[in-house]
This record gives sequence, structure tokens and C-alpha cells, in this order.
Amino acid sequence: MGAFMAALSVIASAYASHGNSLIGSSPAMVQASLNLLQFHSIGLILVGILGQSRPSQKRLLAAGVLFLLGCLMFSINILIRAWYDVQTFRSLVPWGGTCFILGWLAFALAYVRKSPQLKPPPASESGDQTR
Repeated sequence: MGAFMAALSVIASAYASHGNSLIGSSPAMVQASLNLLQFHSIGLILVGILGQSRPSQKRLLAAGVLFLLGCLMFSINILIRAWYDVQTFRSLVPWGGTCFILGWLAFALAYVRKSPQLKPPPASESGDQTR
């Protein structure tokens, strides 16, 4: 999915740079949405690669889902508004940004480990515990 989003971001960037059809957004807003789409496409790829070594890690899965939702609600939403003047989902843009933030937090938490329990040092074979 990340590679697909990355390809889409390149196609959309090419269209944005060669097309003069911005209806509902400014060029700066379109560029910001494309930058975030490209960046989070790499995040999706990273989640997929790292998920191979930790398939049961639910926080990685959550990060991937949140990145994907952010791409749809933020970046794709802005592009649709810019090129087709569809304002129906405009209110989802802040939620998409929130998904990006929560996705990175979930990604970070996937690698935070619980601190190990302190165990007493093992006793020596002779039973002497003095050092």
C-alpha cells in the first residue's frame, strides 16, 4: 500500500506541476499535501517492512492504519478539493493530520519495551552469596 501511495504522490506531483487546474486550493496547500503524502508513503513502507519481523505487534498495525487514514483524509482529500472542487469531506482534513500524528506515536510505542523486572543475581553453586 505504501508503494502504491508513493507512486500516486509522484503522479499527483507531476500533474500539479504541469497542470493549471487548481480550483479549490492554493498551490502551497497542494504542495504541502503532496509532501505529506510522500513522507507517509515511506512510513507505510517502513511499517510493512518492520511488521515482517514483528507480525503480532498491534501498535505497528495501528500505525499503518493511521498513516493510511491520514493519507486519505488529509492528502487525497486536499488534492480532490484542489482539482475537482469537491468540498464534501473538507472537515476531515484536521482528522487526517491527527491520524498522521497518532500514527507516528503508535510507531514509536511499538518499539518502547517494558523495563525488565529486576531479578536477584543467581546464587553460586556453593551456596555462598557473599562477594
